[in-house]
Amino acid sequence: MDKARALPGAEEYPDMEVQKGRVLTLEDWRDKWVTCNISFHQEQGHQLLKKHLDTFLKGQSGLRVFFPLCGKAVEMRWFADLGHSVVGVEISELGIREFFMEQNLSYSEEPIVEIPGGKVFKSSSGTISLYCCNIFDLPRTNIGKFDRIWDRGAFVAVNPGDRERYTGIMLSILRKGFHYLLSVLCYDPTKHAGPPFYVPDAEVKRLFGTACNIQCLENVDVFEERHKNWGIDCLFEKLYLLTEK
Repeated sequence: MDKARALPGAEEYPDMEVQKGRVLTLEDWRDKWVTCNISFHQEQGHQLLKKHLDTFLKGQSGLRVFFPLCGKAVEMRWFADLGHSVVGVEISELGIREFFMEQNLSYSEEPIVEIPGGKVFKSSSGTISLYCCNIFDLPRTNIGKFDRIWDRGAFVAVNPGDRERYTGIMLSILRKGFHYLLSVLCYDPTKHAGPPFYVPDAEVKRLFGTACNIQCLENVDVFEERHKNWGIDCLFEKLYLLTEK
């Protein structure tokens, strides 16, 4: 695995087991949207994605880009405006509606036949489709294969006990020649229960290493004053590029 230059304090914490049994329910996530407890949302988009956009897209056009646990990520609009086709999945209907409202995009909605209670919201342009359902129900639908996955705030939000199942779904929807950008967080997991959950290099390698080449593009100090409320004193974000072996 290629490594970015190590930063002071960016050590790996061996005690990943402390978060192993931590479980958030779908209702917990819906409640976060209702109570506006969505500090994970980045109104200006993700700066590391902007920085590595050329590496991610490789100058290609008309790509299918998947956003797991998409929330109302503004990057979905970026890719659609660049001529790509965007598909996302999100458990909060409120989050999806806020995306279309805030981006001033007209849309339609229809039930997902394969998933009772599920809905899909589609922009009038046809370039953005957002599925409102549990991501683990997604294999029941025929959403096709993807050239790109932008995984920021998703892998770190999945309950640790569900990571293998999640990884299996992500790998199953990728086309040959894919590029998968994965953002994870590194902090002392004995001080914060998550989410977002702590993900060490070894976990990325264990789950993706068989199918993917793994390159760490960035290892960045992202600690802010608000993170003191988590009980931690350092926080690093690592951005990985996963490509087909």
